[in-house]
Amino acid sequence: MTTFRDRSDVFAELGTKLSIAEIFETLVDGEVPIRFSAHDGSSTGPKDSTFGLEILNPRGINYIATAPGDLGMARAYIAGDMTADGIHPGDPYEILRAMGDLKFRRPSALALVTIARSLGWDALKPIAPPPQETVPRWRRIAMEGLRHSKTRDAESIHHHYDVSNTFYEYVLGPSMTYTCACYEDEGKTLEQAQENKYRLVFDKLNLKAGDRLLDIGCGWGGMVRYAAKRGVRVIGATLSAEQAEWGQKKVVEEGLSDLAEVRHSDYRDVRESNFDALSSIGLTEHIGVQNYPAYFGFIKSKLRDGGLFLNHTITRPDNTRTTRAGDFIDRYVFPDGELIGSGRIISDIQNTGLEVVHEENLRPHYALTLAEWCKNLVANWDACVEEVGEGTAKVWGLYMAGSRLGFERNVVQLHQVLGMKLGPNETWDVPLRPWWNA
Repeated sequence: MTTFRDRSDVFAELGTKLSIAEIFETLVDGEVPIRFSAHDGSSTGPKDSTFGLEILNPRGINYIATAPGDLGMARAYIAGDMTADGIHPGDPYEILRAMGDLKFRRPSALALVTIARSLGWDALKPIAPPPQETVPRWRRIAMEGLRHSKTRDAESIHHHYDVSNTFYEYVLGPSMTYTCACYEDEGKTLEQAQENKYRLVFDKLNLKAGDRLLDIGCGWGGMVRYAAKRGVRVIGATLSAEQAEWGQKKVVEEGLSDLAEVRHSDYRDVRESNFDALSSIGLTEHIGVQNYPAYFGFIKSKLRDGGLFLNHTITRPDNTRTTRAGDFIDRYVFPDGELIGSGRIISDIQNTGLEVVHEENLRPHYALTLAEWCKNLVANWDACVEEVGEGTAKVWGLYMAGSRLGFERNVVQLHQVLGMKLGPNETWDVPLRPWWNA
């Protein structure tokens, strides 16, 4: 049977023009799962759908037609050229779930002719994306150097983390912790779960008063302050100037200056060594998979013999997929971010000469964490929009809700790997069985 997707080629030969809804259908692989309408009065998808997308103007369809997929849809939505009905922009989780596995496909040459004839050729000329979007990967090389050079890493971190400390306070809550929490049960609050995460890392590292800890990619210093309050001497390093300023101010306010420091620094520039423990909570995503050997080699060089390290990172569910993030995540959220499965991470740890002591997957915990962050964004929406603008606030709602769905569907996972630097006699320097409460 001939479908609308097939008929676009036939229409091209006949000189037929398509409505915007028909154009949308030619770009979608399969049925449109929710209601879709446009400013020309056309519509498609189930009329009784709880959720809907509406293209408001020609620029919106230009974004979608010139970049079919998540990038084009994001551009139209973030720029305000497409609205999403039935959800709050701070938490579009339900509409994303309803859209299911919606996939776009590249139209044939004939279909492109039909689309261009229907919209007018000028309507398909490339236009500037929303200001929240960073440049594509290939342009970053010319502007910032090769991927994961110190200069380019600093710019990537700046794009993601230096949005506004005030904005992050609204979204993350009092803990200012932008990593997966650890829930004892679903009844715990976000703050209780974040405190429990720091407790878990602290206990896994077998830390005690007087020990020395290096926390790389320390964010706003949550782990730094948690450990210092228990008598541990801590250096935290972050590439984000705003994080370092906020975190060091908190260290001073809480009377921890004799034990703790939040340093604005590339972790590779930390000169101190012989630490009893090292924590990396949410940094590995920014390292680059090909740089894992050097990264774990750095960790090894900073530990004393018998020292422990904990690597906490988002992973893929297997080790065979592309490591690069999708276009939306790469352009709007994590420029140059890369993910791989926990197997590759463990292999590179072992190949560096470090011993893996324990690992666990906290995937459902991150889905719960993201749901709470979205609740915070919804509750503080007006203040967040005033702080960073509606477009940026939309980016975060879309990103966090989509990520929640990804963790629920096992598209991504969260793994903690505990390891040890063996001494010259390869002595097992920790208890025979796990010494922490899960």
